[in-house]
Amino acid sequence: MALFNVFEISASGLTAERLRMDVISNNIANVNTTRTVEGGPYKRQRVIFEPRGEQVGFIFPAIFSDKAKRVHQFQGVRVTQIVTDPSPARLVYDPGHPDADENGYVHMPNVNIVQEMVDMISATRAYEANVTAINSAKQMAAKALDILNI
Repeated sequence: MALFNVFEISASGLTAERLRMDVISNNIANVNTTRTVEGGPYKRQRVIFEPRGEQVGFIFPAIFSDKAKRVHQFQGVRVTQIVTDPSPARLVYDPGHPDADENGYVHMPNVNIVQEMVDMISATRAYEANVTAINSAKQMAAKALDILNI
């Protein structure tokens, strides 16, 4: 793997995790939104990633032989889609709320603030890991240049 591939792979991870953090932030911001343009409460969104490039393929019985196929052309990650979580809305009894139904229940977004905070921490850690990978690659490149200057 060439040194510059490290930068490309980590940059794709940074971009994907930043979008993931933006979507999580949007979910948190809309935790109490009961009325949307589409009608009904806000629905939680999730980001779906997939690897860029060719997949790694192995034929299980052949893993320990010379016939194992190895395709290592993985070049980072990309966001394929942002999907809406199909889980049902939470029902909260609040007869005085303007969006309450005839029984006094308000359909609240299906956003769980604890889950969103866990997802945010996970995305932040993944972002930090990509930054660390880029910094390590920069240090290795600098050391390689130092060796050439001796």
